[in-house]
Amino acid sequence: MPEISHPAPDFTLPVTGGGTVTLSGLTGAPVVLYFYPRDDTPGCTKQGIGFSGHLAAFAAAGVKVFGISRDTMAKHDRFAAKHDLSVPLLSDEEGTVTEAYGVWVEKNMYGKKSMGIERATYLIDAQGDVARIWRKVKVPGHVEEVLDAARAL
Repeated sequence: MPEISHPAPDFTLPVTGGGTVTLSGLTGAPVVLYFYPRDDTPGCTKQGIGFSGHLAAFAAAGVKVFGISRDTMAKHDRFAAKHDLSVPLLSDEEGTVTEAYGVWVEKNMYGKKSMGIERATYLIDAQGDVARIWRKVKVPGHVEEVLDAARAL
């Protein structure tokens, strides 16, 4: 699991709209990676809409934002189209990135244990080091908090 002031694990993943994103290729600009459990669920939809609504503010601060889940690209494309999301979504179908970032965790819902993505956000500085980590994210107010932290870099 990455730690603050340590290099963020590099990856290359497919992105909505086509192509791929390689984290190390983004060096020179801060990056926000928000991990979310599943497309088209209430909390994930609110989070995607929130980041999309603030995407221009992040861009004005020179920050790139990406959402990551283990959903397929086809699901991401449907999710983005259905909710008019402008934030790029990355597909980690094989789970290597969610595991590298320590967000693939055991969850306990109504007494039933299962593995899933813990809602978490990483702010990575322009040099590729982890600047901030938010774990067990609650959606209300989170996007604004991440934007403030990104502007402070």
